[in-house]
Amino acid sequence: MTRTVYVNGAYVPEDEAKISVFDRGFLMADGVYEVTSVLDGKLIDFAGHAKRLERSLGELDMPHPACLPDLLDIHRELVRRNDITDGLVYLQITRGAPADRDFTFPDPATTEPTVVLFTQNKPGLADSPVAKTGIKVISIEDQRWARRDIKTVQLLFPSMGKMMAKAAGADDAWMVEDGAVTEGTSNNAYIIKNNTIITRHLGNEILHGITRAAVLRFAKEAQMKVEERSFTIKEALQADEAFITSASMFVMPVVEIDGATIGAGTPGPVAARLREIYLDESRKVAV
Repeated sequence: MTRTVYVNGAYVPEDEAKISVFDRGFLMADGVYEVTSVLDGKLIDFAGHAKRLERSLGELDMPHPACLPDLLDIHRELVRRNDITDGLVYLQITRGAPADRDFTFPDPATTEPTVVLFTQNKPGLADSPVAKTGIKVISIEDQRWARRDIKTVQLLFPSMGKMMAKAAGADDAWMVEDGAVTEGTSNNAYIIKNNTIITRHLGNEILHGITRAAVLRFAKEAQMKVEERSFTIKEALQADEAFITSASMFVMPVVEIDGATIGAGTPGPVAARLREIYLDESRKVAV
């Protein structure tokens, strides 16, 4: 079945979807994006993703092309048209396509933003067998720009990090700056020591994860201790458990870092419980 995508107000077959070669997302990585999970045909944490999208656009002085109800309608319509039970909806907004390439921003009064959405079908997304075995990560130097709190389409170095991990026989990479872990290539990073969940504090150095916020809220409601602070790879290697969170992986245990086993080398009870809580609670309020 040909996938239906959304491009600038129209639902079109994916092989007919087009944007200008002068689009600033293509030429300058001048755009932002969000990825929202779909479970049982409903959107997970949509309000959080919409709020972060608004923040990212504001930080880049980019106009918002749609109101929240319209954005929700587009997401739902794509889920319906593509018959998605479990999967993802990807949204990208760029500053648009001016008449020619230029470093200066185009006038928003004459250049409309480009809006693209598409779905990815992921049957059994919440039942990934990897969650029962855990993933392996390596550590790499964080060489990204300084505003990682803005969810931009500048994903070259994270892609390079993924490839470094693949070449090392691992699943992902944790990036390190000034001796401390910032985050994974597409996720937030955590360790657990003496029943305390430790993850880096919010700032410009990391993305303000929507799944991160929900998981920490659920953890506190479950009377789990949480510390938002920096931690090192050395500290991670001595942890009882480790895990990551993201919109597509939810809560995913980490069982190895730089070739060294974490804890017992299998997913631990805290990460497993957090994954269970997150999925249960998120499904209750999915839209």
